[in-house]
Order: sequence, then C-alpha cells, then structure tokens
Amino acid sequence: MGIYLVSVAAEEWFDAGEDAAEEEDGGFGAVASGLNEELRRRGLPPYESVPAETELVRGSGLRFQEKLVPSVYGFVDLCRAQLSREEEKRILDWSVLVPISLDEEIELPIGSVNTNSTVIAGAPQILALAERLARAIGLPDDRIPATCDNLDLTMWFLDGPAKEEAAARPGVWGRDLDTAFYVTLYLRAAQHSLRRGCPIVYS
Repeated sequence: MGIYLVSVAAEEWFDAGEDAAEEEDGGFGAVASGLNEELRRRGLPPYESVPAETELVRGSGLRFQEKLVPSVYGFVDLCRAQLSREEEKRILDWSVLVPISLDEEIELPIGSVNTNSTVIAGAPQILALAERLARAIGLPDDRIPATCDNLDLTMWFLDGPAKEEAAARPGVWGRDLDTAFYVTLYLRAAQHSLRRGCPIVYS
C-alpha cells in the first residue's frame, strides 16, 4: 500500500470506466475529457497523443513508478525557502502532470488521491522548478538513476548507495536524503513526462 507516482498509458488515460462510480474513482477518462475541454477554451490543441502500454523492462525508461516513502517535510521547507508562494503551491499541489506547457494549472471537480479535485500541471513548468531546487541543494544528478521504471529512485535512496554517495560527494543534498529524494522525484517525473509524452499521476 502507500502512495505511488506512476505514468499512465493511453489505454488507461482515455478509459472512462464502465459507470459513473468507477469513473469518479479512477478518473482518467473524465480527466482526459475535462483537460481537453479546458485546453480548447484556452485556444490550445487537445492532448491526444499518449503512448500505449509497454512491457516493464527495468532501465528502459518506458515507464515511471516510484513510491513516496520518505518524509516530505524537509522538501516542503526547501520549497518555501527557495520558491515564491505561487511556485511552491504549483510544485506541491498538482495531482496530474502532462507534457503540455500550462501557464496556469487546470483544476477539475474530479476526485484524485486524498483530494476532491484534480489539479493538472504542465511538465515544463514543474521541470523548471525542480531544476532550481536541484541547483539549490547541489544535487549530483549524474550519479542518481536516470530512469524510474520500477522504484529505481526509491531503492537508490532507501536501500541503495545514496548514503555512500553522500559521504563521497558531501554537500547540502546529502544532509537530508529525504529532501533530495523528492527533488529528484519531481525532476525525473517531469523529464519522463516530456520525454515519453505521457501523463504522470498519483496512485
């Protein structure tokens, strides 16, 4: 159990479910339709090019799946110290990430994990904020897994070489590995969404 951050393939993204109750629980079909309605209202093209489901191949970079295990409080404090209130809200409050540039988030009255609404953010905007946070803590990006097919980041930080790497390359990032995990998580999520052209959601 727990909360995961995962990529969504076309089959699930456009599936509205068999009935209203299922659609409300899963929400992706309703979210896809609601997003496109809002994009059209803003004069933007609909988001329809979502990649199909692929087999799980560790290290392939075709899927995204990470578990939110570490404490998030240090990351929240970092956001408050480094970002404006609006930027902090943007990176902390989204529930769906899409590979579209959105100057303002789109909020839909559709339930998502732990909330009664769905907040959709643009991956380019989240990537820019995550990159700023990464620079602020001196994140050694070249030493951390670049793909997240199957809990790669979760295992690297919790059970892998994160502590050894922090000792070998000391810096702000290594003083709070929980915070470094979330900086990397949002960085990789946005990168994956843009590279694959797929949504990222909490599950």
